[in-house]
Amino acid sequence: MKNYEAIIFDMDGVLFDTEGFYYHRREIFLASKRISIKHLPPSFFIGGNMKQVWKAILCEDYDKWDVASLQKEYTDYKNTHPLPYKELIFSDTKKVVSELKKSGLRLALASSSTMNDIKKALRDTKLDTYFDIVLSGEDFPESKPDPVIYNEAARQLGFPKENLLIIEDSEKGIAAGVSAGIEVWAVEDHLYGMNQSAAHRFINNLSEAFDLIFNANSANK
Repeated sequence: MKNYEAIIFDMDGVLFDTEGFYYHRREIFLASKRISIKHLPPSFFIGGNMKQVWKAILCEDYDKWDVASLQKEYTDYKNTHPLPYKELIFSDTKKVVSELKKSGLRLALASSSTMNDIKKALRDTKLDTYFDIVLSGEDFPESKPDPVIYNEAARQLGFPKENLLIIEDSEKGIAAGVSAGIEVWAVEDHLYGMNQSAAHRFINNLSEAFDLIFNANSANK
């Protein structure tokens, strides 16, 4: 049985119930530009970032837009409509993260969100003291499903990959973790129709993950 030395968390959909807020904020901004996203399922956006998806949003109108300016306007819009992280944190997030830290595990966060959003989320909910490593997808040339962010998390943690565990939710994030050669557990999706089939295990919530991790490590003592 595995002995876990460190846990790497995705943020959105794992620590925070943010996906619905993201979708509606994006939809409202684009509607103000008379751009529709009704041709794309909500799951398409989960786990990535807007820089990846403009072609799919704009389709045959892509070349008619100054996409860099559109991205900047969207970034400005997001900054004036920040996420209420205190309201969106899952009810068991802080307890689970705190208990994992107390048990001696090292914790990392590897999210496709911007570093500003990540820092705000952790600061607003007082989670910032629990994570040894915090990585943002904006600091890498490729976002999930590319494994680079998880490979870097593993490198900084310094443990063999067989002693690491990733907790994810999105298809892109699961694919990134699996490509990095690390075990991935998925918080099971019941809302967005995401394909999570590549995950090694499914969990209902972080409390269930904690019990499984604790039991695995106890068995190895």
